[in-house]
Amino acid sequence: MLLGCRLLTGLACGIASLVAPVYISEISYPAVRGLLGSCVQLMVVTGILLAYLAGWVLEWRWLAWLAVLGCAPASFMLLLMCYMPETPRFLLTRQRHQEAMAAMHFLWGSEQVQEEAPAGAEHQGFRLAQLRHPGIYKPFIIGVSLMAFQQLSGINAVMFYAETIFEKAKFKDSSLASVIVGIIQVLFTALAALIMDRAGRRLLLTLSGVVMVFSTSAFGAYFRLTQGGPGNSSHVELLSPLSMEPASASVGLAWLAVGSVCLFIAGFAVGWGPIPWLLMSEIFPLHVKGVATGVCVLTNWFMAFLVTKEFSSVMEVLRPYGAFWLASAFCILSVLFTLSCVPETKGKTLEEITAHFEGR
Repeated sequence: MLLGCRLLTGLACGIASLVAPVYISEISYPAVRGLLGSCVQLMVVTGILLAYLAGWVLEWRWLAWLAVLGCAPASFMLLLMCYMPETPRFLLTRQRHQEAMAAMHFLWGSEQVQEEAPAGAEHQGFRLAQLRHPGIYKPFIIGVSLMAFQQLSGINAVMFYAETIFEKAKFKDSSLASVIVGIIQVLFTALAALIMDRAGRRLLLTLSGVVMVFSTSAFGAYFRLTQGGPGNSSHVELLSPLSMEPASASVGLAWLAVGSVCLFIAGFAVGWGPIPWLLMSEIFPLHVKGVATGVCVLTNWFMAFLVTKEFSSVMEVLRPYGAFWLASAFCILSVLFTLSCVPETKGKTLEEITAHFEGR
C-alpha cells in the first residue's frame, strides 16, 4: 500500500510540475509572468521548509500525520481549480472563441480583452518532422539543456552533505541545519521572484551559475584539504562524509564548507532553481507545448534520479573533491550556455517569444 501510494503521489507531482508552470505562463501578463511563474518553485521550497520545521519540532511518532496534512494543499488546489477557466490560448487553438473571450474577461477584465487577446492559431498535432524548424528545435534544445544543467549543478549532492557539514561546524542539532538550509532556499527564491521581471532571466541565470561555480569549487577544496589516506575511498566511507576528515581538522575549515553550502543554495535558489521551470513554460509554441514541456520535465526527473543514484560511484572514481569540481565544471558550462543560447524573455508576450525563435 505504501509503495502504491508513493507511486500515485509521484505521478501527481509529475503532472503538477508540468501543468502548473504552463498554466501560469499562459494566464499571466508579460510584466508579471516572471513573478507568478517563480511562485511555483517558491511554493515547493516553502513546503520543504515546513517539512523541515515539522521534523525539527515534532517527535517521530507524530510525523505520520504529515502525510494526512499533505492532503490539505492538494484538496485546496482541487477545489479552487474547479472555478478557474481554461487558458485563453488553449481555447483559441481549439476554435472555441466564445469560451476564450469569457476566460479573458475573467482573467484580465473586460477593458483588456481586445488588447490582451493572444493571436489565434489552429490546432496542430506534434510531428517529428517539425523538429527541423528553428521555431521548434531551438526552444526544444534550450528547454532540455536547462533541465539537465539544473540537476548536473550538484544540487542533490550538496543537499546530501548539508547536515553532515553543519555537524562538523559544531551544530549539535542536525535538524536545525536542515531548517537553516530551508530558510535560505525560501528567502532567495522569494528574492528571485520579486526581481525576475526587472533583472531578467539571463542575468539571474548567469549570476546564479557564477555563484555555484565558486561555491562548488570551494566545497571540493574543503574535501581535498580534509581527505585522509588512500583507505578513505571506500564506498561505505563515501556515504559517511564525517569519516573523511581527520580528527585534528579545525572547526574553522568546517566553516568553509558551511559557507560553501549556504552560498551554493542561495545561488541556486536565485536562478537555476526557478528559472528553468519558468523558461520551459515560455519558450514553446502552443501546438508543441504539451509534448515539449513533457520531455523537459521527464529530462529533469530522469537527471535527478541519475545524479542521485550515481553520485557515490562518481565519488569513488574521482574522489569527493573531484566529484564536486566536476559539478563546478558543469556550472561553468551552464553559464556559457546561458550567455550563448538562452534568449531574454522578460516583458515579451508568448507570441513574441515564438516569433523570436522563428526569426520573425
